[in-house]
Amino acid sequence: MAQVTGGREAQLEHTGLRPGWTTGACATAATKAAWTALLTGDFPDPVTITLPKGRTPAFALTAEAHGDGWAEAAVTKDAGDDPDVTHGAVVRARVRHGAPGTGVVFRGGHGVGRVTLPGLPLDVGEPAINPVPRQLMRQAVREAVGMAEGAPDPDVDIEISVDQGVEMAPHTWNPRIGIVGGLSILGTTGVVVPYSCAAWIDSIRRGIDVSEALGLPHVAGCTGSTSERVVTELYDLPTPALLDMGDFVGAVLKYLRQHPRPRLTICGGFAKLSKLANGHLDLHSGRSQVDKAHLAALAEQAGAPADLVGRLHGVNTGLEALTLCREAGVPLGDEVAYAARQSALEVLQGAPVLVDVVCIDRAGTIVGRVDPA
Repeated sequence: MAQVTGGREAQLEHTGLRPGWTTGACATAATKAAWTALLTGDFPDPVTITLPKGRTPAFALTAEAHGDGWAEAAVTKDAGDDPDVTHGAVVRARVRHGAPGTGVVFRGGHGVGRVTLPGLPLDVGEPAINPVPRQLMRQAVREAVGMAEGAPDPDVDIEISVDQGVEMAPHTWNPRIGIVGGLSILGTTGVVVPYSCAAWIDSIRRGIDVSEALGLPHVAGCTGSTSERVVTELYDLPTPALLDMGDFVGAVLKYLRQHPRPRLTICGGFAKLSKLANGHLDLHSGRSQVDKAHLAALAEQAGAPADLVGRLHGVNTGLEALTLCREAGVPLGDEVAYAARQSALEVLQGAPVLVDVVCIDRAGTIVGRVDPA
């Protein structure tokens, strides 16, 4: 695998984590190999491509084939040490000569989704091959024939497909944002940085874009499937309004600050939302912790007696604090919801977004709630 250097990728040298390649980079490599074979009869293996920032990785071919007027190459995606659902996906490119004057035409084959909702950087009806991968493939076919700067693109039809893409797609954000029938061909740098969270945060932003394009006034940032079920039962929200934010509540709030929707519901587990109540915008257990002293202070504000406040300083978990307060009739869940809403409003900085918060336990029972403000 080619070395990756520069920027955040260089920091991986100190983590021991191995970077990988995006579906867009794999599609570009397959396209260049297939186009070269169509022109010369030979598949370059490995095939080298040029990525943004000047990287030139080489990819081994998984498969190659040719027939009357077409050639096809495949590359297996290596996501490195990132927990990517598309790791191991076989990305194929089949190329044909296009009609004169048509330039580079992109088509989606089996396993590549199609855009059905507005708000994405592609028109409705287009195959879900994102703009940067399209540009990389366009550049690759130009390089293969040595086209001069300013010369028109060669006339070539590029069909991208992904083995098992239909089966993988339900485990991605695609169904939520109206991409049906398969995966997206993604990537802005071509490099997958392990645990960078960039893809998840980008999906959150695209979800907000789609809700805006559809004119949905109410969106919900949810920490998981249970919280999604709760807000759906409460508000009967359509699927595009549900933002699977995971631990990245800050990403939701910061993007809504620039792209406001009239109303936001934040719904999640009590312990996670107690972190938001304490000002944390990343709710992951490895990057923020439940603050027992803060919970005790919130309980005191909610009317907890001194002996209970003292006990809360010694609890092991947020759930234990919640249980003790519920047994004593102290509405700690509501107090956490209120404080979480205040934290959210501070991040929104006056953006015209009404915010309400719903705290739940592991079973999905509502244990705290505050009205929109």
